[in-house]
Amino acid sequence: MKMKNRKLFITGMVIVVFFLLLAVFAPVLAPHEPDEIVGQSFQAPNGDHLLGTNDIGQDVLTELLYGARYSIAIGFLAMAISVVIALTFGIISGWCGGWLDSILMKITTFFLTIPYLPLVILLAALLKGGLITTALILGVTSWAEMAKVVRSQVLKIKKQEYIQTIQAMGAKDGYVLTRHILPELLSFIAYHMIIRFKSSILAESSLSFLGLGSAVVKSWGSMLYYAQAKNAFLTASWRWLVLPPGFMIVALIFSLMLIGYSIEGKVNPGREA
Repeated sequence: MKMKNRKLFITGMVIVVFFLLLAVFAPVLAPHEPDEIVGQSFQAPNGDHLLGTNDIGQDVLTELLYGARYSIAIGFLAMAISVVIALTFGIISGWCGGWLDSILMKITTFFLTIPYLPLVILLAALLKGGLITTALILGVTSWAEMAKVVRSQVLKIKKQEYIQTIQAMGAKDGYVLTRHILPELLSFIAYHMIIRFKSSILAESSLSFLGLGSAVVKSWGSMLYYAQAKNAFLTASWRWLVLPPGFMIVALIFSLMLIGYSIEGKVNPGREA
């Protein structure tokens, strides 16, 4: 990794770790309970409430900290589900070939042809639920593109001479896949995990902003939804109801983009500056 990319990676990781610490220690850092009414509605930032209060008198700083837990958890779970499905389909399809490859790729192509955003909105409206349901919706609808690329990478790797030599010596499929194919895919997997994590956080925020997220759990997207629903954009309260969650989303996404860009050169060497 070049010096410039290393600096981007470290910067991105520092910001991500900061957000993770906020999420983990939210109960310790938050000045109030997330559902506690602590003041008047739309109270401007002051000594008692550093980021003011929302439309029902809840502390915005507390909402922000607890929102980090939900938004990051959704992003991580959805990313994990998507990557596991993509790796399963891509590796089995690329390694086994034949009729199994044909069936798996037909399923993958089917998911690729369905418009992602309308499908997610439809499923979220039909299966409106909590963290697990939303993560499943986002994960199950976003794996197909990665599966296609994994398959092509596996096809390329298994044609290499050393892989064929190992197989000729009697190595079993499980050994070759775990000891040689997966290690070759590690940088590629890491890159796509970052991309899926970023996309899942954005998707969850978008669903919550549309009112399709959990109605009982704090998230950055739901904070924006209630700010918009209570006409915060028409008053001065947008400064403490809209800007903080919006900034948190942008900062986290930006840090993930820095990490993704820093390791992209390992996935696409031709694009490394």
